[in-house]
Amino acid sequence: MKTLLSYFLLVGTASVVAAQPHVHPDPSLPAQLAPLVGSSQYAGYQEREIKALSAKQIEDLQAGRGMSLALAAELNGYPGPAHVVELGEKLRLTKDQERETKALTEQMKADAQQLGKAAIETERELDRLFKTGRPSEASVAQAVERAALAQATLRASHLNYHLRTVAILTPLQIVRYQELRGYAAHSALPKHVAN
Repeated sequence: MKTLLSYFLLVGTASVVAAQPHVHPDPSLPAQLAPLVGSSQYAGYQEREIKALSAKQIEDLQAGRGMSLALAAELNGYPGPAHVVELGEKLRLTKDQERETKALTEQMKADAQQLGKAAIETERELDRLFKTGRPSEASVAQAVERAALAQATLRASHLNYHLRTVAILTPLQIVRYQELRGYAAHSALPKHVAN
């Protein structure tokens, strides 16, 4: 009987331990505080200004940074204007191409900053909805739709600037861009360039 009881206690304890969530504290917390943080991966997030956005994400949105929003374009042969400007000499941009890509970069950044602020505000509204303690299913759905639309508009803007950049470059410059960014072998030619 004692053996059977010991067995059930051992199995029960092991299953409780296995069911505990893994600890992934907020990386912005000082390392010495990590062991003191609770068991939720979100412990510490309650101190954020907007719970769903880190300080870094807010900073990136305000600055108009890409935040990997245009990877569908970037990794499929549609260069981004800011990177083209950075690689201008190696891509052997003409003066006109350089002027056009710089103008695109400036406009993209201005648009992204404006749209990023809108994305921050919609997340702030969603956060505020829960802070007030009065969310309803309808108000949550509306707030989430506004936040999703703001994010989608920002992403579409970034992607569209990649499309505009392709129109400025030659096929060989696009291939060279991919090489310089480490995306493709020398012979790779994206489908939109090959046609």
